[in-house]
Amino acid sequence: MPSPAPTLAVIGGGQLARMMAAPANELGLPLRLLAEGEGVSAAQVIPDHLVGDYRDLAMLRRVTAGCPVVTFDHEHVPTEHLHALEEDGIAVRPGPHALVHAQDKAVMRERLAELGVPCPRNAVVHTVSDVEAFGFPCVLKTTRGGYDGKGVWFVRSAGDCEEAFRAASEAEVRLLAEELVDFRRELSALVVRSPSGQAAAYPVVASTQVDGICWEVVAPAPDLDPALAGQAQEIALSIAGALDVTGVLAVELFETRDGRVLVNELAMRPHNTGHWTQDGAVTSQFENHLRAVMDLPLGSPAPRARWTVMVNILGSDDAAVGRLYDGYPHALARDPMLRVHLYGKELRPGRKVGHVNAYGDDLDDCLERARHAAAWFRGDLGNESE
Repeated sequence: MPSPAPTLAVIGGGQLARMMAAPANELGLPLRLLAEGEGVSAAQVIPDHLVGDYRDLAMLRRVTAGCPVVTFDHEHVPTEHLHALEEDGIAVRPGPHALVHAQDKAVMRERLAELGVPCPRNAVVHTVSDVEAFGFPCVLKTTRGGYDGKGVWFVRSAGDCEEAFRAASEAEVRLLAEELVDFRRELSALVVRSPSGQAAAYPVVASTQVDGICWEVVAPAPDLDPALAGQAQEIALSIAGALDVTGVLAVELFETRDGRVLVNELAMRPHNTGHWTQDGAVTSQFENHLRAVMDLPLGSPAPRARWTVMVNILGSDDAAVGRLYDGYPHALARDPMLRVHLYGKELRPGRKVGHVNAYGDDLDDCLERARHAAAWFRGDLGNESE
């Protein structure tokens, strides 16, 4: 009889882990999940799960028992725990030596500088005087723990810095000052790399952020100079190789108005700017992440259509939006080609609860279809009918 497939441990019960479940099932790859609570997004679709705290080493050892490999839905597992799992003989992918660059922005900036990667001017600051010396206006970021706009402050004077330093002190983390880049738009270069060194690069995409949250992604980035697109992919692949990343690496970039790209953030896991790949690429980021961490041959990142547009569905202040499922009749009847992905999450204002993908040969058509559907699910279109 053939040997059974190994079980992959996944830490974190959010929508990224949830969206690993479908390709894992197709690959015949069992998943075991450590979820933050019963009924969270990924726990709804991964039956083999434990509920516990990812900061508890004993719990991490329980969920990884018998699993040769562990991967992540987020980057927040303490680095010392990851080293402990490695000492237990578990392949941690991405490994702690790589993951720390996504966990700590100051460590990331220092390493990228050593590699000669183009980045915004930056410095760790300990006092308001340090920020004044760095220069206003600028961006202050907590070096650990920030996401979706949290832990980020745009400051223009010394008086604007108080909240940032208070938050950093309470969280016992450092603050990083970065120049306020005059950028044309934000880009994302998504690559995937296996332990054996095989790598694949998806088309560079354009992303739109609203209040620090990804709102919309267009793949590929419209009107992007091919040479600049190639440079962005080369940067992402070189970072993946130099940091020994296993799995998906998302490199978020600024495209400056004078035609350069600067690295903004790194994420070592499937990423919001790669959700378009579920329906717009030959192999989704989720399947390729699984293939990579299990050291299987990678799938093609080639696009299936000329354009794919992803728009996030966010929770609204409107109580009527509590009926996400009720949005299906209109959205699907209006656009039979639409692809909808809901996360099974409770609605809260500004929370990502799903996304839609629209693909085709006409960018304007894809934009209109995806934006309309997302707005309908959010409740922004009221009871409009067509």
